[in-house]
Parts: sequence; C-alpha cells; structure tokens
Amino acid sequence: MSKYTLFLSLLVASCQSSTSDGPTRVDTDMDTDTTATTDTTVSTTDTALTGSTPTAASPGCTNGAVTPISATYTLEDQGVLRTYELFVPSSYDPATPAPLVAVFHGWGGNENEFLGTEAVRVEAEARGYLVVAPRGLGSGQPDQSFNSWSFSGSTTGLTPSGGPICNPSTTPNYSYPSCRQASPAISQNTCSWTQCQVDDVAFALALVGHIGNEACVDTGRVFATGGSNGGMFTWELGQRTVDAPVFAAIAALIGLPHEGYLDANPDLPVMLTTGTNDRTVPPGEWEDPSPTTTTDGDQFYYTGATGITQSWASARGCDVTVDAATFDDGESRTDCRSYCPADAGWPAVLDCRVDMGHTYGLSWSWTLTLDFFDAHSP
Repeated sequence: MSKYTLFLSLLVASCQSSTSDGPTRVDTDMDTDTTATTDTTVSTTDTALTGSTPTAASPGCTNGAVTPISATYTLEDQGVLRTYELFVPSSYDPATPAPLVAVFHGWGGNENEFLGTEAVRVEAEARGYLVVAPRGLGSGQPDQSFNSWSFSGSTTGLTPSGGPICNPSTTPNYSYPSCRQASPAISQNTCSWTQCQVDDVAFALALVGHIGNEACVDTGRVFATGGSNGGMFTWELGQRTVDAPVFAAIAALIGLPHEGYLDANPDLPVMLTTGTNDRTVPPGEWEDPSPTTTTDGDQFYYTGATGITQSWASARGCDVTVDAATFDDGESRTDCRSYCPADAGWPAVLDCRVDMGHTYGLSWSWTLTLDFFDAHSP
C-alpha cells in the first residue's frame, strides 16, 4: 500500500462512525460536536511556555484572557496562516492551570483526525485536558499535496550518513514543490515527502505558547502526541527541545524516525506504540535494533522500535545490554516493555506493541497515552 493508497484508506475511515479506531474526518473544518467557530488571526508574538514547577501557571491564568471555547481557530506563524482546533473540557476554570496536550495528525489528515473521534473527547473531558490539534501544511499553495509534518530526513530525503531514506527505484516521487523549488533546493532526491514551507517545530512551540496566553495552562503538564507522520514529528519535537524544555512527556503512535536519526532527549519521558503487523511503519522484532523497511508498495527506511527506544533509554542511563523487561500497563491487548524498569511507576522510556496494522486504535490507545502522561506529570 503506497502513501497515496494509505491516504485513501484514511478517507474511507473518515466516513465511519466517530467510535471507530481510525480518523473520523479528513477534509472538514470542524467536528460536528464543536460548539462554535472562531476565525481569529493572531501573530506568534505570544510568550512561549517553558518547563517549570508543578502547577505553574501560564500567562493566560492572570492576563484577563477571555475564557476559550471548543472551536476552530487560525494563527499566523512564519508568514503563513495556520488552522487549529481547540478542545476545552467543561470543567475548565480560567483561574486553575489545566494540562494541555498537542496532537498531530497523520499524512493527509487535518485537525479533526483525533478530536473527531468521540473516545478522544470523552477521555479528555473526564481528565480535564485541554487538547490543541493543528493542521499540517501541504494541501494549499504552493504544494497542492497532502497535509504533513516535517521532521529529520523527510524534507531532504537523506539519512544522517547521506544515503536515501527510501529506495527511489521502487518508491513514487512524493516530493513537494516547496522542497524542490526552494533556493537552494531542500529535497536532495525523490524520497522527500513532506512540506518545506515552514519550520514545523518552531510552529508547534509558537502554538503551545499562544495557547498558554489564551488559556490557563499548567506549564509543567504540557504534552505532545501524534499518529503516523504526526508520530514521527513527535520524536522531532523531543529531539529538538533538549535545551529548551517545553513538554513533560511525548508519545508517538505508529510513527518512527527515519533510519539513522537516533538522537535522544535524556530528560524527556517517551512512549512508543506500534503495530506488529504494520507494513507502512514496521517496528521490527523485539531486541533487534536494525532499521526497518516499508513493505506496503513503497520502500521507506525507518529506525526500528528497539533501536530508538534503546537510544533514549541509554541516554537516560538505563541498561540496554539486557532484554527489555515487561511492564503491565493495564491494557490487555498491548505488550509493553522497557529498559528502564527501575523507574518508579511507569517507566520513562516505554515500547508498546500491539497485534494490529497501521491504525490508531484510539478507542484504547488514547487512554493509554493519557495514562502515560498522567504518570509523568510533575
């Protein structure tokens, strides 16, 4: 199944009920349960959030900001108008700092991919989480392609050693005009497959800072997660914020870095959830740190699940010379293991694998994700 075929499968899933495991909407501006739409354009001059003490209050707790509502909004960043959806639980108190999770959709998705699923809204409501879901770039000018999130290797098409991130002889050319037509060109081969219009990490940090100005956020409980391409981007967020901590923990769902991108953030807890039958982003075998290769019609090269979790565990000082120990996460369908079993409560580096393909399983995986975030709240 090529990336284009995968996009079509997500589109089919979007026609299913909101209780399905896959994305429930691909090309709409708002979920039907959203109470209002706000088209407010702001610049990214907002104060950025930084990691701090437990229940530290963002500027939105004291600056007299209007209480936000669940709606779709716009934000201007790096000269581009961006769209995002914000979910606000009914328990939100503008004077009480609330946890915030940023969610990033898969390739070809939009801001409704997570929040369009009832299980996501119900669980966020029950736990009092603010959820911000931005839309990636690609569907508009100049690319006229699929919305995407850019991360190491996805724009240049290169591994850290300079080799291709795919087999160009068997993989279609998905490269975006914004990458090919840049001066100098950013894409170095036809393996490039995400947008090159803006720096997505800079946008994500600006968005989190903006939400912290518009709402009362607990800056010690800001998290990030994403699915597929959004999961790959989540690793990038963790890798590029070592010196400027913003997130308390991250969780990648069926998303891995491209081959060779093994940088780790020793202070940031991470959970990876993958499908053992996933042919699009295969995790590989347990205890095998080798790269993996897509077998769905494309041939992209990824860092395997063992390889990336060993890297992060090792950076944290955990022993990766022994097999990862089983961890009981309370979910019967998952097999979760960690090289950091001595951690109190939930391990700081957790590798969970499930008997499934390239699907989100949000009816249970979202609960697992929030459990991990709650466990790593200051």
